[in-house]
Amino acid sequence: MKRVPCYNAIGMPRAILLLVLLAVAAYPQIPDQDRRNTDLPHTDYHFEMTSYPSREAWLERAAFLRKQILAASGLLPLPERQPLRAEVFGKLDRDGYSIEKVLLETYPGFWLGGNLYRPRDRQGPFPGVVSPHGHWSYGRLEATPTGNLPARGVNLARQGFVVFMYDMVGYNDTTQLPHARIGGDREDLWSINLLGLQLWNSIRATDFVASLPDVDPKRLAATGASGGGTQTFLLTAVDDRLQVSAPVNMISSIMQGGSQCENAPNLRVRANNMEIGAMMAPRSLIMVAATGDWTKNTPREEYPAVQSIFRLLGAESSVESVQFDAPHNYNQQSREAVYSFFNKRLLDVPGPVPEKRFQLEQLGDLLALHQRQRPAGAVTADQYIADRIADANRIIERDRSPEACRERLAFSILATRPAPAELLSARLDKLPQGERLLLGRKGQGDRLPAVWLEPRRANPAAPATLLVHPDGAAWSLSSSESTNGLVKAILARGGAVLAIDAFQTGSARAPRDRSKRFFTTFNQTDDANRVQDVLTALEYLRSRTSRQDVNLLGLELGGVWSLFARALADDQVTLAADLAQFRVSTDSEYLEKFFIPGIRKAGDFRAAATLVNSGKTLLYNASPEFPQARQDRVPDADLAAWLVPEPPAAKRSSKRSR
Repeated sequence: MKRVPCYNAIGMPRAILLLVLLAVAAYPQIPDQDRRNTDLPHTDYHFEMTSYPSREAWLERAAFLRKQILAASGLLPLPERQPLRAEVFGKLDRDGYSIEKVLLETYPGFWLGGNLYRPRDRQGPFPGVVSPHGHWSYGRLEATPTGNLPARGVNLARQGFVVFMYDMVGYNDTTQLPHARIGGDREDLWSINLLGLQLWNSIRATDFVASLPDVDPKRLAATGASGGGTQTFLLTAVDDRLQVSAPVNMISSIMQGGSQCENAPNLRVRANNMEIGAMMAPRSLIMVAATGDWTKNTPREEYPAVQSIFRLLGAESSVESVQFDAPHNYNQQSREAVYSFFNKRLLDVPGPVPEKRFQLEQLGDLLALHQRQRPAGAVTADQYIADRIADANRIIERDRSPEACRERLAFSILATRPAPAELLSARLDKLPQGERLLLGRKGQGDRLPAVWLEPRRANPAAPATLLVHPDGAAWSLSSSESTNGLVKAILARGGAVLAIDAFQTGSARAPRDRSKRFFTTFNQTDDANRVQDVLTALEYLRSRTSRQDVNLLGLELGGVWSLFARALADDQVTLAADLAQFRVSTDSEYLEKFFIPGIRKAGDFRAAATLVNSGKTLLYNASPEFPQARQDRVPDADLAAWLVPEPPAAKRSSKRSR
């Protein structure tokens, strides 16, 4: 019997209809609401590990993330390493080990305190261990069942390790600054934060340990729990000298760290602690977890996620995990797991390593500043902030190369040029002289309303113009209908116009809950998203017109967004930017009108000017603080003429009239 295809109500075979529906469902769509307003990660958000298709894809991601961490910490580029002026004193000789007091000058005028535990009666060189402590009440001197830190130092020293256990800021001997936010939003502009100071202290602590004559600098390790665990995996993410790592009770998909010292603006934008921890690959890592805290899911979730990265790099045997039925801790079980791992990886001694009893010292015998003054010249908090700003300005003035300026701005704004294949567009409705659109990027969930306007007679010599205004696309529509409107003038010269509702402008305004703690650790600011939208629209304009040369016209504060977008674009973008009298040397101006963490540390308008000056650029309506640009306004007719060449027909008519 002849088989007859089954048809549906619209006359299409069901099998074909099913394929069409599946294709439509699988094609990336622009969401009904911008995900940047609705999906806002925070410290207790449930993150998932990204699946990377290849070794090369992960290595590219890890290189990017390393710079993202450094930039968020205020350490891109790394500061100059000044002499540590190490003071090592107060030696206590004990059975199989010794303890000494240590002071290090990690920045000029900033002193880090700690204790150095060393093996006795053994021949070195020994592996070195840097050990941040975490948020214990007594810091590195905590000696309780859930976290006995001197026990860790003593036992590792007896096993044949040199251990430097150092303070977090605000603890024990390191009290020049409190364990709290350094400054406020103004300091965020300069990427001055507690996390960055502690990460730099960890890098300098590694410098110190690696320099000791009884340490083998090729055998270095790091370990800490809780906030010390965060310090551990941040350090190993940016410093390849560490060959073995044991962050305890901290690599989690459901809690990213609740302290100022674990969060900094931009640190985890599109990132999380699983990725940062996985940056240890292919070096040796043990993930120690507990059933009674946020690492309760480690065997089922975080460990397989991190393990997948080690597998990509052919180093699956370099990562291990263990979990104990305990609350948040670095207890004896956890310590013994780390001892065994360190012994196997650094001393080539396999098997369990039990902890041994030891003599607990008096606190005064371990504190470096007990009955002793901090060295002369120690800075206050205000001096520390002023010094970091001065350092940033010196770096900006010293290196104005396009490569350095672009890198610093890119890792402050965290905006990127999308590839043509990443772009999404959808037509909403027709206009008398164009159409309304939605733009977006695959996998990002952003939603960018736009208006496309076409001239009645196209000028083949005219690049299309992207117009950016704080009132959004509606401004371009109203302007095009006025007698001498700017948009009308561009259209009359034969140029097409794309106008957008950049993030939180025009029809893109929407509720956005910014109340979560450490909001900017995980989410870009409105202004950073606006710069991204300009970059997205520029690439759409190129794809639509099949021309690489395009115009970018920014008006009022839209000119500021456009300036920084052009700095991250290329020389084929012709820029005309109204700078709205922005006072470029005044921190309060950025806080009020263009708030992006790290933007001043990155070089602000100075870096942007370096990058845009390599192309055709018109910067106007600038404040006297920005002498590189015109301070007067430019009439609409002059702007249109500067952006769009005269149509060929008009040129011929002009010649005949002469």
